[in-house]
Amino acid sequence: MKNAMSANPYRPWPARITSIIDLTAKEKLFEFRLIDSAIREGFRHTAGQFVELSLFGIGEAPISISSAPSKQGFIELCVRASGSVTGALHRMKCGDIVGLRGPFGRGFPFEEMRGHDVLLVAGGLGIAPLKSLINHIHDERHDFGKVTIAYGSRTPADIMFLDQFKMWQHRQDFDLHLLVSQPDDEWTGEVGYVTQCFEGLRVNPLRTYGAIVGPPVMYKSVIEEMRKKGISYDMIYMSFERQMKCGMGKCGHCAVGHQYICVDGPVFNYWEAKNIQGAI
Repeated sequence: MKNAMSANPYRPWPARITSIIDLTAKEKLFEFRLIDSAIREGFRHTAGQFVELSLFGIGEAPISISSAPSKQGFIELCVRASGSVTGALHRMKCGDIVGLRGPFGRGFPFEEMRGHDVLLVAGGLGIAPLKSLINHIHDERHDFGKVTIAYGSRTPADIMFLDQFKMWQHRQDFDLHLLVSQPDDEWTGEVGYVTQCFEGLRVNPLRTYGAIVGPPVMYKSVIEEMRKKGISYDMIYMSFERQMKCGMGKCGHCAVGHQYICVDGPVFNYWEAKNIQGAI
């Protein structure tokens, strides 16, 4: 079924908040259900895309989709309270109505990744959009080789989706590395920055795709570590989801060099990102 929401990308469609989960002191995971059944059944996205969240009378904000494309009927958004829209959303309750439009942008090349190993690296809030890709791979696990997940957080209290990580840790077919740079007295896991786990990683560079989402400052060092493992630049993808704005390249605020992050991205491979001034 065609995505009916995309037929009029300017129109916010009403959606009801059906679940709110506190992830950290700053982030919450919201589940939304589009009220119009035809729109809901027709909604499709790829991992790495985003929607525009509208709070009527307040404004709108671009938010990456956290739910896997294989999960239909609802949309998950991980939201950090950092402005008027996201702050107001954090004060809302289940049953409240918001507006959604999209999805927008270009996601990760999931079909190209099939049949390959994948190395997924996230830092901080970057785990929110990468969770969509991880769970899509999880749902179609038989189509992938080795799956390695590396997630770096500042403190144990800042770790998002901890229950999901505990689930992934118990899977024999997931190689998980969870690191914090500032551990507390109770932390028993890996300590350091996310790049530190690369030393012990065993990678088949001829069949491995890399995906990176996090603070832009980490991209250069993670790419360098992937290259040390022999992963081709052509198979390294990254998201610049923090630079999204209107979703359609109309406002110009997402423009970096000659590219519009909302339209041409937010996911780019290395060669594309290298040509974006100031990206990496």
